[in-house]
Amino acid sequence: MKEFIYNEMMVHVGVCTNKSPKNVLVISENATGFVTEIQKHDGIGCNVISENIDLLRDVKDASYDVVITEMDANAAVLAHYNRVLKADGLLVTTIPPLSETQANKQIMEVLGKYTKIIMPFHVGNNNLSLLASKEYHPTADLILHRADMLDGLQYYNCDVHIGAFAMGNHIRKEYLGIIKN
Repeated sequence: MKEFIYNEMMVHVGVCTNKSPKNVLVISENATGFVTEIQKHDGIGCNVISENIDLLRDVKDASYDVVITEMDANAAVLAHYNRVLKADGLLVTTIPPLSETQANKQIMEVLGKYTKIIMPFHVGNNNLSLLASKEYHPTADLILHRADMLDGLQYYNCDVHIGAFAMGNHIRKEYLGIIKN
């Protein structure tokens, strides 16, 4: 897979959905590509921590507009994501393949306690991530000028953003009542 597709989708889907992101937290063992993409947006700060729950525990409450993470999630980790997000914050996280229904349903059910919107999206190479938002809908609230006016993108644009959330009927049926859109 072209690495730029993954990095662009993980970053710009969340950053172009949040109305006015100022602070982004990246949780990854290999954050260089994410940071490069975040730096394409003027006025958005970025902090990086490694995938370690102890480091996440030390993050100040309600301090981030967007959290982008590759850390495996359990209920405790998901609660920390909620804690560090602002009242209108959103989370972009990797998830297992949607064929791993039980694992994904557990993640989505926990996130459902904290967020209004939970939607999987395609990040390239048949991989998916999850957007969980306290306030903003990833297709209805897409900031078009932010999505299409960025320089240096190789893949992401507003059409790709919206199309990334398209799911087949079998996925919709399997996750009915769990995916909140």
